[in-house]
Amino acid sequence: MLFQLRTRSPHELWLVIVDASASTRRHQALSDAKGVLANLFDDAYRQRARLALLTASGAVPKWQVQGLKASSGLRHWLDGLGAGGGTPLLAALGEAGHWLASRQKRFPAERQRLLVVTDGRLKEWAALPAIDCPGLVIDIERGPIRLGRSKVLAAQMRAEYRHIDELLPD
Repeated sequence: MLFQLRTRSPHELWLVIVDASASTRRHQALSDAKGVLANLFDDAYRQRARLALLTASGAVPKWQVQGLKASSGLRHWLDGLGAGGGTPLLAALGEAGHWLASRQKRFPAERQRLLVVTDGRLKEWAALPAIDCPGLVIDIERGPIRLGRSKVLAAQMRAEYRHIDELLPD
């Protein structure tokens, strides 16, 4: 009996870092981000992509899932996502970079993507960790005074930049 290998395109992994610090509660930023993330999770499910999810709030970043197939269980996590505490976004980026590099060695054909959802309200940063995959920074900063740090963050990461208002339906 002969076995034939089916040709398959390489799997995709989407690593999502969500800044859920206290400042993201302002002007409905995190609530709107949840809507964008729900659509992203649905897209990942339809495209059979794997997801890794890291939240940046409190003192240290926390992994929610690492490389699992997208599923409806993420909705439950998303519904319960709240904001509070500090912004360990730089630590999350460092951890994500190490995790992606390690995973790339194990799954060299896997296509990786990085999505960072943040209002950019960080204290100053000297250098960002290198992350070797295409990225997108979604800026959720709102209000009358905008610092614009997410745009700077995206430029330094060599990532694409979008403001959340561009992604929401009118």
